[in-house]
Amino acid sequence: MVVLKGIPTVLSPELLFALARMGHGDEIVLADANFPTSSICQCGPIEIRADGLDIPQLLEAVLKLLPLDTYVESPAAVMDLVPSDKEKGLQTPIWDHYEYLLLKADCKKALRKIERFEFYERAKKAFAVVATGNQTWTSASGSRRWQILRDSADPDRFPPSTICEINGGGRTVIV
Repeated sequence: MVVLKGIPTVLSPELLFALARMGHGDEIVLADANFPTSSICQCGPIEIRADGLDIPQLLEAVLKLLPLDTYVESPAAVMDLVPSDKEKGLQTPIWDHYEYLLLKADCKKALRKIERFEFYERAKKAFAVVATGNQTWTSASGSRRWQILRDSADPDRFPPSTICEINGGGRTVIV
């Protein structure tokens, strides 16, 4: 494999190809090893394996290339805790790290929390699902590490001559 200048080396050719093919409104899921990736991908999303990587490492690399949608309430989302985990007071420190990585990528919007089964349905409509090697959850007591991001044709990142239309759409990445 040729190393391209400015491209994070953790991004596989398959993932780069998927990112390049995404358009307005497309979403990508970055999922841990326990996410039902193969089942979800039977509904249409492309399945991409990134077994040797963890989600924060992959998220940071993807955010270097993928402009997030500035026209939606939140271009990034995670699967929310189930009610019983909320009642137990389960902590999700990884979400703070995701928000840090998003802020570092100039995304100043809050991370959206999506109910578990709604998240599965949204993932079925994603452009791709990337299965990482994460086998642990967010904390010792266990909260899931999946997230959604939305990409956009940001006029500040691309000269107007390269953009056919700015319509408030974008691409969302589900991590």
